[in-house]
Amino acid sequence: MPAAVPEPAAAQPILTPLSTAALILVVTIEPGGEAAVRDVLPDLGAFARSIDFRFPGIGLACVTGFGSDAWDRLFAGPRPAGLHPFQELHGARHHAPTTPGDLLLHIRGERMDVCYEWAARLLGRLGGAVKVVDETQGFRYLDHRDLLGFVDGTENPVGADARAAALVGSADPDFAGGSYVIVQKYLHDLAGWNALSTEEQERVIGRSKADDVEMSDAVKPANSHVALNTLTAPDGSEREILRANMPFGSFEQGQFGTYFIGYAADPDVTEQMLRNMFLGSPPGTYDRILDFSTAVTGTLFYAPCADFFDAPPPSPVPSGTESLPQPASAPVAQAPVPTGAGDGSLHIGSLQESAQ
Repeated sequence: MPAAVPEPAAAQPILTPLSTAALILVVTIEPGGEAAVRDVLPDLGAFARSIDFRFPGIGLACVTGFGSDAWDRLFAGPRPAGLHPFQELHGARHHAPTTPGDLLLHIRGERMDVCYEWAARLLGRLGGAVKVVDETQGFRYLDHRDLLGFVDGTENPVGADARAAALVGSADPDFAGGSYVIVQKYLHDLAGWNALSTEEQERVIGRSKADDVEMSDAVKPANSHVALNTLTAPDGSEREILRANMPFGSFEQGQFGTYFIGYAADPDVTEQMLRNMFLGSPPGTYDRILDFSTAVTGTLFYAPCADFFDAPPPSPVPSGTESLPQPASAPVAQAPVPTGAGDGSLHIGSLQESAQ
């Protein structure tokens, strides 16, 4: 099991329950934009508090993470021990790509407009210092099901187990209370999936569809999604992560899928799950769900504890030597509807276009 996390560590709202809406933004930092990003970090909490005050009960939760390259561009001094670029995987039939991403903005709440408001404030401040490279608007679907029709996240740890699984502990004390988060956007072949019988779908997943009961080990296929994502430590305990997956869809683009968000105290836990899925365990026994669900993005981030943003580490660049890009106009609520393929949006305004 991961080492216990000291209670004083003030985590970002990683352990917050799944919400009705989520806005997930992956952002790159433009050359010379580092100072603008650093300048806004202490204000992130104030953005959320001001929105919470005006809209009580919305449950706004905003998590910010940094990619490996971005960390070196923004901060001097020690690095989180497990922070590295996403590990691309090439299996016999399926591929987990690595895609650009310097910042992750995982925004959740009970209303999409409130999620949009937080992101608009931030991107308005950053202007031309950053570029949104992936924008996905997620939504709760029925009784926490994905668009394949199965309940998602049933085995998520809760309480102290969730904290131990998701948050860095005493093994890396300088970064205790933070979390490693891997994100991937998966596009589903719903036509191919729906052509399967319910019984065959259940064999792919390893759970019953209607009542969400896991198959016994005696009948669960070795290449089922559940079998390949269940990891056991040498002491017999289960190695867990905290999933915050959300469905998304665009009728205009005809693209529907699941946005995978996995928080972990140790990124190797999530990475081992992905190796099992794409390479197989044993090798060649890849996750059958990949025949119907294609990964199109992949990035790894470290989300520091909340206190980190009040006093970030010093910049690796001497003060006054940064060359900032020309700021862009702040995003507004009447932003144009996106037209790019694969944005996962239900078209409640585009932060990608308005931030550029």
